[in-house]
Parts: sequence; structure tokens; C-alpha cells
Amino acid sequence: MAADAVGEDFEEGGEGPPKKKFSGKKLILFIVLPLLLLIGAAVGVYFSGLLGSDPAPVDTAQEAPPPPPPAQAVFFDLPEIIVNLNSTGRRSTFLKMNISLELQNPSDIARINEVMPRIIDNFQVYLRELRIEDLQGSAGMYRLREELLRRVNLAVRPARVRDVLFREMLVQ
Repeated sequence: MAADAVGEDFEEGGEGPPKKKFSGKKLILFIVLPLLLLIGAAVGVYFSGLLGSDPAPVDTAQEAPPPPPPAQAVFFDLPEIIVNLNSTGRRSTFLKMNISLELQNPSDIARINEVMPRIIDNFQVYLRELRIEDLQGSAGMYRLREELLRRVNLAVRPARVRDVLFREMLVQ
């Protein structure tokens, strides 16, 4: 009986077994997806420069001149500073510092020498008010550097000091 049912299908259609059409999912999977992958690979190769196309030659006469080299750093060493830190106990705590100043201009050295007593005074007054807790950690060192830089720039105005560098710092 099963054979009769199959035979009837052939007889009704008259053309043999029914043909299958591509469904939407199969069409995307076998045609559109590989096509998109090929296009993506071609774009990637093009932008990566693997195709071997040489860029157009650049006229060297139109190039911008190279930037000037950075200004040479000028350092000025201050005399050693020894101060008594602010402490609440009977025991005294001392701070010994060797500092270098980084200047913008070598001609500023004359101005630094003129106002050296003012610089040392500003540093001494500020440092004597510090507690040992104020100097602990990198944040304490950063605050100290910024405050000394501010004070030295106020003292040497119109000259400008770029940075305060600690060559030695001892707390005892």
C-alpha cells in the first residue's frame, strides 16, 4: 500500500520527485555570508597596504622644516639646607636637603644669585613649619616640590624656574 501511495504521487505530478527550492536561511548561509567575508577581506587587505601600491612620491621642497631641538636645560645648585622640623615632642627632627633648580634661560642665573638670600629665607620659613608626616610618601614629596617651586618663582620674578629637583633629602 505504501508503494501505491508513492506511485500515486508520481502519477499526479507527472514529473518525478518534487524539486526543493533554497530557503531563506540556506541562501544567506551559502551565498550572502561568503560574499560578505570576501568583501571584508578585500577591504582589509586594501587598507593594510598588502597590495603593494607605492604612495606617490613626496616633493621634499614642500616639507616642513624639522622642529627646533628642545632648549638645553640649565641647572643651578642651591647651597645645602638644614632645618629643624616642627615637632610636638622633646625630640628634635632635622631635614637636610640639596636642591637644584632647572632654569628656562641661562641668563637667569644672574637673577638667581641676586635674590639668593630671599630664596633661602622663603625655603627656611616654609620648611620649619613642616611636620614629618607632611614629607611621607610620594604625595608629600609632590606637595613639597610644588610649594618650593611656587615660592622660588615668586622670589626670582621675572625670571622663571621650570622645576625644583631634589638631589638629596634626609630626615633625621
